[in-house]
Amino acid sequence: MLKGLTFLRGAATVALMALAAPALAAPHANTVVASVNGEEITLGHMIMARENLPQQYKQLPDEVLYNAILDQLIQQTALKQQLNGEVPHYVQLSVENESRALLAADVIETVMANAAGEEALRAAYDRKYSTGNGGDEFHAAHILLETEEEAREIKEELDDGADFATMAKAHSTGPSGPSGGDLGWFGLGSMVPEFEEALLAMRSGQISNPVQTQFGWHVILLRERRKSAAPSFDEVRGELEQELRTRAVEDRVNDLTAAANIQRPEIEDLDVSIIKDLSLVRN
Repeated sequence: MLKGLTFLRGAATVALMALAAPALAAPHANTVVASVNGEEITLGHMIMARENLPQQYKQLPDEVLYNAILDQLIQQTALKQQLNGEVPHYVQLSVENESRALLAADVIETVMANAAGEEALRAAYDRKYSTGNGGDEFHAAHILLETEEEAREIKEELDDGADFATMAKAHSTGPSGPSGGDLGWFGLGSMVPEFEEALLAMRSGQISNPVQTQFGWHVILLRERRKSAAPSFDEVRGELEQELRTRAVEDRVNDLTAAANIQRPEIEDLDVSIIKDLSLVRN
């Protein structure tokens, strides 16, 4: 009997101890993974260190990366402790800039996440494609030249009856030259703004005056213009999401800066090249 009672008493004690023992907490961002002279390094520090690595390093095995990151953070902590708490001015400025950028990006992420709900997307689609078409499409050709003088000479020859494709093959410096300058069909947004602005003012069969863009001087032939069929909602969903998010961010930035008390004092004798002078922040 005594032996059995002793066994039961021991089992009961173990059970009570198991109930009383606190459950081990799962690792979290504030879990300490190392300390250097009392300064703690947490799992959160490691997570963010990995997040900021180039993509090729993220492909390393987890065990290798874990140990490498922890070793680096330990070494960095030991090194920075040599400053005895003093922070160089250029480091403080960099930290402030990085903090400002990260916090601003966080606000932007929130704005973007709330800007493209299903209802907003459907409304944007209806506004953009309510006419049943996808906007203007153009079939055009061009002759690209280096100077305005060359472009004007080519335009004069075309006005006198020269064949556009022949002139393009002979004179155009663009990649479409060998094919007579033909650019095929394209929609708005496909070409640089100056090129599209000229097209929008033209009628089918017309040849433009010389148009300057970042690529040089163009003489443009608008062969034909048409309305394209409206795309389906699913086809343009991603495009609409991006448009709504971009607009929402621009609106929020404009609202915030308009409401803010912003002062930009005039600084006498300021040479704007001073922003290249690192010696000013390393003193």
